[in-house]
Amino acid sequence: MTIYFYSAREQYGCFSNFSPHGFELDNLYWYTSEHYFQAQKFIGTFHVEQIRLVKTPKDAAKMGRERSRPLRPDWEKAKDDIMRKAVLRKFETHQDIQKILLATDAQEIVENSPIDYYWGCGSDGSGKNMLGIILMEVREILRYNNSLQVGVK
Repeated sequence: MTIYFYSAREQYGCFSNFSPHGFELDNLYWYTSEHYFQAQKFIGTFHVEQIRLVKTPKDAAKMGRERSRPLRPDWEKAKDDIMRKAVLRKFETHQDIQKILLATDAQEIVENSPIDYYWGCGSDGSGKNMLGIILMEVREILRYNNSLQVGVK
């Protein structure tokens, strides 16, 4: 079975970057993984703090897409690792959603975005689904880390 998600308000909504699961990363608190991801586009500028402090993930996404802001030159190369870092920290921080992710076993996870052909599957299913792939990678990292902790006890 494939698990599809998109909105933070539906089943598996915790997989969305808009889900209200904040975390600390890079010595700062982030309201959502969307806030972190969008802010990293402008690392080393005042835009990071503007995006970090905005109220909603929707506003963070909008600000991150404004091309009046100076996008870091290595963004295309760095964005997958940045997303992985944010998603991992989110699921490390919140045990309740970590259990949900781990309970998906080996099922495929797909961001069912009708508009995003990179992070999601797009309207016709031909997208790269990079967010789904990262969630499945994070699931394996958490499984591995949890198995190490069990061995220590």
